Amino acid sequence: MDALIVCLWICAAVCALTWIASLVSGEHSWVDRIWSIVPVVYVGVFAAAADFADTRLNVLAVLVLLWGARLTFNFARRGGYGPGGEDYRWPILRARLPRWAFELFNLLFITVYQNLILLLISLPAYTALTHPGGFGVVEVVLAVVFLGLLAGETVADQQQWDFHRGKHAALAAGKEPQSRFMRAGLFRFSRHPNYFFEQAQWWVVFGFGAAAAGSVLQWTIVGPVLLTLLFVGSTMFTESITRSRYPEYADYQATTSPIIPWPPRRTA
Repeated sequence: MDALIVCLWICAAVCALTWIASLVSGEHSWVDRIWSIVPVVYVGVFAAAADFADTRLNVLAVLVLLWGARLTFNFARRGGYGPGGEDYRWPILRARLPRWAFELFNLLFITVYQNLILLLISLPAYTALTHPGGFGVVEVVLAVVFLGLLAGETVADQQQWDFHRGKHAALAAGKEPQSRFMRAGLFRFSRHPNYFFEQAQWWVVFGFGAAAAGSVLQWTIVGPVLLTLLFVGSTMFTESITRSRYPEYADYQATTSPIIPWPPRRTA
């Protein structure tokens, strides 16, 4: 069976399973739980279809595997796979929408749309499969950039993890934390540096497909474009919640770049 057809069947099965799980459990973060896993499977299917004989595909599969392992570890230590691991934004949105509207949102956006994005961002590997051979300077540069972005996201997530542990420890001791939200380290230059590195890695994956085809005019650009739009919408919703909780967050917004790391403005 064609590798793309295999991945389409996997996508359909994952959509069905995550949707049913949300109905049975009453919580709606099942796509989050498979987010770091299914792209690794998709790219692995394409690499296997080439009998693991294509260097470009093999390198891409290893890079995506590293991405998935890091993201899975970070999600697990935050309790994402256990009870109470639902994204804190979904209960807020459920309270704002009629039941039928939220369930429609759950089916079309949380389940179908996000699963389609996970497939689409993996499809540059299909381009590499259909344009076999060749691994040169461009691919080496792309691999190095990907690893640099992976390291950046690792640092950002660790800084955020350390901050929240310190914040919770201070609150447990009856003390006021120095800040109620993260604004130091990489977060001094971007309000969401981890979001930046995450998106950028999948633009690099698109670069591998473009390098294989010999042109950036590839329809698979839809994947990283939709991923970027997803993060834009997610950022706006998340920050609206944060600003409602912490009024001083508006000053942070006024001085700090939303996504792309950039020197902060001096005054709000």
